[in-house]
Amino acid sequence: MQASLKDYLLLHLIVLIWGFTAILGVLISLPAFELVFYRTLIASIGVALLFTWKKKNILIPPHQMWKVLGTGVLIALHWILFFWSARVSTVSVCLAGMATTSLWTAFVEPFFNKAKIKWYEVALGLLVISGLLVIFKFETGYWLGLSMALASAFLAACFSVINGRLTKRHDPYQITFYEMTGACLAILLFMPVYSVWLTDGAGIQWTWQGMDWFWLLVLGGVCTVYAFSVSVDLMKRLTVFSINLTINLEPVYGIVLAVLIFGEKEKMTPEFYLGTLIILVSVLIYPVLNYWNKRRKAVRTLG
Repeated sequence: MQASLKDYLLLHLIVLIWGFTAILGVLISLPAFELVFYRTLIASIGVALLFTWKKKNILIPPHQMWKVLGTGVLIALHWILFFWSARVSTVSVCLAGMATTSLWTAFVEPFFNKAKIKWYEVALGLLVISGLLVIFKFETGYWLGLSMALASAFLAACFSVINGRLTKRHDPYQITFYEMTGACLAILLFMPVYSVWLTDGAGIQWTWQGMDWFWLLVLGGVCTVYAFSVSVDLMKRLTVFSINLTINLEPVYGIVLAVLIFGEKEKMTPEFYLGTLIILVSVLIYPVLNYWNKRRKAVRTLG
Protein backbone atom coordinates (compact mmCIF):
# COMPACT_ATOMS: atom_id res chain seq x y z
CA MET A 1 0.00 0.00 0.00
CA GLN A 2 1.44 3.38 -1.08
CA ALA A 3 1.80 6.26 1.38
CA SER A 4 -0.30 9.38 0.78
CA LEU A 5 0.16 13.04 1.69
CA LYS A 6 -2.32 12.46 4.53
CA ASP A 7 0.00 9.79 5.96
CA TYR A 8 2.95 12.19 6.03
CA LEU A 9 0.87 14.99 7.59
CA LEU A 10 -0.44 12.56 10.20
CA LEU A 11 3.13 11.46 10.92
CA HIS A 12 4.14 15.07 11.59
CA LEU A 13 1.18 15.49 13.96
CA ILE A 14 2.32 12.40 15.86
CA VAL A 15 5.88 13.75 16.05
CA LEU A 16 4.53 17.06 17.39
CA ILE A 17 2.62 15.16 20.08
CA TRP A 18 5.75 13.20 20.98
CA GLY A 19 7.68 16.47 21.17
CA PHE A 20 5.26 17.43 23.94
CA THR A 21 5.84 14.22 25.95
CA ALA A 22 9.23 15.37 27.26
CA ILE A 23 7.54 18.55 28.49
CA LEU A 24 4.94 16.41 30.29
CA GLY A 25 7.81 14.49 31.89
CA VAL A 26 8.89 17.74 33.53
CA LEU A 27 5.38 19.00 34.35
CA ILE A 28 4.48 15.76 36.17
CA SER A 29 6.05 15.56 39.65
CA LEU A 30 6.45 11.75 39.69
CA PRO A 31 9.92 10.18 39.16
CA ALA A 32 10.56 8.62 35.72
CA PHE A 33 9.99 5.01 36.88
CA GLU A 34 6.61 5.69 38.48
CA LEU A 35 5.66 8.00 35.63
CA VAL A 36 6.15 5.27 33.02
CA PHE A 37 4.22 2.79 35.19
CA TYR A 38 1.17 5.08 35.27
CA ARG A 39 1.55 5.89 31.57
CA THR A 40 1.55 2.24 30.51
CA LEU A 41 -1.24 1.34 32.98
CA ILE A 42 -3.51 4.12 31.66
CA ALA A 43 -2.68 3.18 28.07
CA SER A 44 -3.43 -0.54 28.66
CA ILE A 45 -6.78 0.23 30.28
CA GLY A 46 -7.61 2.77 27.56
CA VAL A 47 -7.03 0.34 24.70
CA ALA A 48 -8.91 -2.45 26.53
CA LEU A 49 -11.93 -0.15 26.95
CA LEU A 50 -11.70 0.79 23.28
CA PHE A 51 -11.82 -2.86 22.22
CA THR A 52 -14.75 -3.48 24.58
CA TRP A 53 -16.66 -0.50 23.18
CA LYS A 54 -16.07 -1.60 19.58
CA LYS A 55 -16.79 -5.25 20.52
CA LYS A 56 -13.61 -6.39 18.77
CA ASN A 57 -11.43 -9.37 19.65
CA ILE A 58 -8.30 -8.32 21.51
CA LEU A 59 -6.72 -11.79 21.66
CA ILE A 60 -3.78 -12.87 19.51
CA PRO A 61 -2.10 -16.33 19.29
CA PRO A 62 -0.08 -17.14 22.47
CA HIS A 63 3.23 -17.62 20.62
CA GLN A 64 2.84 -14.14 19.11
CA MET A 65 1.61 -12.64 22.38
CA TRP A 66 4.92 -13.28 24.14
CA LYS A 67 6.83 -11.49 21.36
CA VAL A 68 4.63 -8.41 21.67
CA LEU A 69 4.76 -8.43 25.49
CA GLY A 70 8.56 -8.73 25.30
CA THR A 71 8.73 -5.73 22.99
CA GLY A 72 6.87 -3.83 25.70
CA VAL A 73 9.86 -4.33 28.01
CA LEU A 74 12.07 -2.48 25.51
CA ILE A 75 9.51 0.32 25.34
CA ALA A 76 9.44 0.61 29.15
CA LEU A 77 13.24 0.96 29.27
CA HIS A 78 13.12 3.49 26.42
CA TRP A 79 10.57 5.70 28.19
CA ILE A 80 12.27 5.51 31.60
CA LEU A 81 15.57 6.68 30.09
CA PHE A 82 13.72 9.31 28.03
CA PHE A 83 11.99 10.95 31.00
CA TRP A 84 15.02 10.52 33.25
CA SER A 85 17.15 12.30 30.63
CA ALA A 86 14.76 15.28 30.60
CA ARG A 87 14.92 15.45 34.40
CA VAL A 88 18.73 15.37 34.79
CA SER A 89 19.33 17.78 31.88
CA THR A 90 16.68 19.74 29.94
CA VAL A 91 13.87 18.92 27.53
CA SER A 92 15.95 20.32 24.67
CA VAL A 93 18.99 18.13 25.41
CA CYS A 94 16.81 15.04 25.80
CA LEU A 95 15.12 15.61 22.44
CA ALA A 96 18.39 16.35 20.66
CA GLY A 97 19.74 12.97 21.80
CA MET A 98 16.57 11.24 20.64
CA ALA A 99 17.25 12.49 17.10
CA THR A 100 19.93 9.79 16.73
CA THR A 101 17.15 7.21 16.37
CA SER A 102 17.62 7.34 12.59
CA LEU A 103 21.32 6.49 12.90
CA TRP A 104 20.57 3.47 15.06
CA THR A 105 17.80 2.42 12.68
CA ALA A 106 20.18 2.53 9.71
CA PHE A 107 22.08 -0.35 11.34
CA VAL A 108 19.35 -2.13 13.32
CA GLU A 109 16.79 -2.46 10.48
CA PRO A 110 19.14 -4.23 8.02
CA PHE A 111 20.26 -6.55 10.84
CA PHE A 112 16.69 -7.60 11.68
CA ASN A 113 15.56 -7.85 8.05
CA LYS A 114 18.82 -9.41 6.78
CA ALA A 115 19.21 -6.66 4.19
CA LYS A 116 22.10 -4.53 2.99
CA ILE A 117 22.88 -1.29 4.78
CA LYS A 118 22.10 1.68 2.50
CA TRP A 119 25.04 4.04 2.23
CA TYR A 120 22.93 7.20 2.30
CA GLU A 121 21.09 6.15 5.46
CA VAL A 122 24.43 5.71 7.21
CA ALA A 123 25.64 9.03 5.76
CA LEU A 124 22.58 10.83 7.09
CA GLY A 125 23.02 9.11 10.42
CA LEU A 126 26.61 10.39 10.54
CA LEU A 127 25.31 13.86 9.72
CA VAL A 128 23.11 13.56 12.79
CA ILE A 129 26.17 12.54 14.82
CA SER A 130 28.06 15.63 13.61
CA GLY A 131 25.19 17.75 14.89
CA LEU A 132 25.41 15.99 18.25
CA LEU A 133 29.17 16.60 18.41
CA VAL A 134 28.54 20.31 18.00
CA ILE A 135 26.04 20.13 20.88
CA PHE A 136 28.36 18.02 23.06
CA LYS A 137 31.27 20.41 22.53
CA PHE A 138 29.43 23.41 23.90
CA GLU A 139 26.97 21.77 26.32
CA THR A 140 29.33 19.49 28.31
CA GLY A 141 27.32 19.96 31.51
CA TYR A 142 24.55 17.78 30.11
CA TRP A 143 26.56 14.69 29.17
CA LEU A 144 24.60 12.36 31.51
CA GLY A 145 21.20 13.43 30.18
CA LEU A 146 22.40 13.24 26.57
CA SER A 147 23.90 9.77 27.16
CA MET A 148 20.57 8.55 28.55
CA ALA A 149 18.79 10.01 25.54
CA LEU A 150 21.20 8.22 23.16
CA ALA A 151 20.51 4.88 24.89
CA SER A 152 16.78 5.63 24.72
CA ALA A 153 17.10 6.36 20.99
CA PHE A 154 18.81 2.99 20.40
CA LEU A 155 15.95 1.18 22.14
CA ALA A 156 13.46 3.22 20.08
CA ALA A 157 15.13 2.02 16.89
CA CYS A 158 14.95 -1.60 18.06
CA PHE A 159 11.26 -1.67 18.97
CA SER A 160 10.33 0.39 15.89
CA VAL A 161 11.87 -2.23 13.62
CA ILE A 162 10.14 -5.01 15.55
CA ASN A 163 6.80 -3.17 15.29
CA GLY A 164 7.34 -2.78 11.56
CA ARG A 165 7.22 -6.58 11.33
CA LEU A 166 4.39 -7.04 13.85
CA THR A 167 2.06 -4.73 11.88
CA LYS A 168 2.00 -7.29 9.09
CA ARG A 169 0.23 -9.75 11.41
CA HIS A 170 -1.76 -7.78 13.98
CA ASP A 171 -4.05 -4.78 14.40
CA PRO A 172 -2.13 -1.66 15.61
CA TYR A 173 -4.32 -1.35 18.68
CA GLN A 174 -3.73 -5.01 19.57
CA ILE A 175 0.01 -4.33 19.38
CA THR A 176 -0.39 -1.22 21.54
CA PHE A 177 -2.40 -3.12 24.18
CA TYR A 178 0.05 -5.99 24.60
CA GLU A 179 3.14 -3.79 24.45
CA MET A 180 1.75 -1.41 27.06
CA THR A 181 0.71 -4.37 29.21
CA GLY A 182 4.16 -5.93 28.84
CA ALA A 183 5.80 -2.64 29.81
CA CYS A 184 3.52 -2.21 32.83
CA LEU A 185 4.09 -5.79 34.06
CA ALA A 186 7.87 -5.47 33.61
CA ILE A 187 7.89 -2.34 35.77
CA LEU A 188 5.74 -4.05 38.42
CA LEU A 189 8.12 -7.01 38.59
CA PHE A 190 11.15 -4.71 38.90
CA MET A 191 9.59 -2.47 41.58
CA PRO A 192 11.04 -4.34 44.62
CA VAL A 193 14.57 -3.91 43.24
CA TYR A 194 13.86 -0.30 42.28
CA SER A 195 12.41 0.52 45.71
CA VAL A 196 15.39 -0.84 47.64
CA TRP A 197 18.34 0.08 45.44
CA LEU A 198 17.39 3.01 43.20
CA THR A 199 15.33 5.43 45.31
CA ASP A 200 17.98 6.43 47.90
CA GLY A 201 15.75 5.02 50.65
CA ALA A 202 12.76 7.19 49.69
CA GLY A 203 10.74 4.23 48.39
CA ILE A 204 8.22 4.33 45.56
CA GLN A 205 6.36 7.59 45.08
CA TRP A 206 2.71 6.77 44.32
CA THR A 207 1.08 10.09 45.30
CA TRP A 208 -0.02 12.55 42.62
CA GLN A 209 0.35 16.28 43.15
CA GLY A 210 -1.53 19.23 41.68
CA MET A 211 -2.35 18.68 38.01
CA ASP A 212 -0.46 15.37 37.76
CA TRP A 213 -3.69 13.43 37.23
CA PHE A 214 -4.64 15.55 34.20
CA TRP A 215 -1.20 15.46 32.58
CA LEU A 216 -1.03 11.68 33.15
CA LEU A 217 -4.34 11.27 31.31
CA VAL A 218 -3.00 13.36 28.42
CA LEU A 219 0.24 11.34 28.43
CA GLY A 220 -1.53 7.97 28.59
CA GLY A 221 -4.43 8.79 26.27
CA VAL A 222 -3.29 11.24 23.60
CA CYS A 223 0.49 10.72 23.64
CA THR A 224 0.35 6.94 24.01
CA VAL A 225 -2.90 5.23 22.96
CA TYR A 226 -3.58 7.58 20.04
CA ALA A 227 -0.06 8.55 18.94
CA PHE A 228 1.55 5.15 19.45
CA SER A 229 -1.23 3.22 17.70
CA VAL A 230 -1.30 5.61 14.72
CA SER A 231 2.49 5.41 14.38
CA VAL A 232 2.31 1.61 14.33
CA ASP A 233 -0.43 1.78 11.67
CA LEU A 234 1.69 4.14 9.54
CA MET A 235 4.41 1.48 9.44
CA LYS A 236 2.17 -0.44 7.03
CA ARG A 237 2.72 2.30 4.42
CA LEU A 238 5.94 4.07 5.40
CA THR A 239 9.41 2.60 5.95
CA VAL A 240 10.71 2.40 9.51
CA PHE A 241 13.71 4.51 8.55
CA SER A 242 11.62 7.29 6.99
CA ILE A 243 9.41 7.34 10.10
CA ASN A 244 12.35 7.50 12.47
CA LEU A 245 14.08 10.15 10.36
CA THR A 246 10.95 12.31 10.48
CA ILE A 247 10.92 11.76 14.24
CA ASN A 248 14.18 13.75 14.17
CA LEU A 249 11.86 16.76 13.94
CA GLU A 250 10.73 15.92 17.47
CA PRO A 251 13.53 18.03 19.02
CA VAL A 252 12.62 20.97 16.78
CA TYR A 253 8.93 20.84 17.73
CA GLY A 254 9.73 20.02 21.35
CA ILE A 255 12.40 22.71 21.78
CA VAL A 256 10.07 25.39 20.41
CA LEU A 257 7.29 24.22 22.75
CA ALA A 258 9.70 24.02 25.71
CA VAL A 259 10.99 27.57 25.18
CA LEU A 260 7.40 28.83 24.90
CA ILE A 261 6.34 27.01 28.10
CA PHE A 262 9.45 27.15 30.32
CA GLY A 263 11.09 30.33 28.98
CA GLU A 264 14.67 31.12 30.03
CA LYS A 265 15.22 27.69 31.60
CA GLU A 266 15.16 26.05 28.17
CA LYS A 267 17.17 28.62 26.22
CA MET A 268 20.49 27.14 25.07
CA THR A 269 23.67 28.40 23.40
CA PRO A 270 23.69 29.29 19.67
CA GLU A 271 25.88 26.22 19.08
CA PHE A 272 23.15 23.98 20.47
CA TYR A 273 20.70 25.30 17.91
CA LEU A 274 23.36 24.93 15.17
CA GLY A 275 23.71 21.26 16.07
CA THR A 276 19.94 20.86 16.04
CA LEU A 277 19.80 22.55 12.61
CA ILE A 278 22.32 20.02 11.25
CA ILE A 279 20.02 17.25 12.50
CA LEU A 280 17.07 18.91 10.79
CA VAL A 281 18.96 19.06 7.48
CA SER A 282 19.29 15.26 7.53
CA VAL A 283 15.49 15.01 7.69
CA LEU A 284 15.07 17.23 4.64
CA ILE A 285 17.75 15.46 2.58
CA TYR A 286 16.44 11.92 3.10
CA PRO A 287 13.37 12.06 0.79
CA VAL A 288 15.55 13.43 -2.03
CA LEU A 289 18.18 10.69 -1.67
CA ASN A 290 15.54 8.00 -1.29
CA TYR A 291 13.77 9.14 -4.48
CA TRP A 292 17.08 9.30 -6.36
CA ASN A 293 18.05 5.79 -5.21
CA LYS A 294 14.69 4.28 -6.24
CA ARG A 295 14.84 6.01 -9.63
CA ARG A 296 18.39 4.78 -10.21
CA LYS A 297 17.30 1.20 -9.43
CA ALA A 298 14.30 1.51 -11.77
CA VAL A 299 16.50 2.75 -14.63
CA ARG A 300 18.95 -0.09 -14.02
CA THR A 301 16.09 -2.64 -14.06
CA LEU A 302 14.70 -1.27 -17.32
CA GLY A 303 18.15 -1.20 -18.83
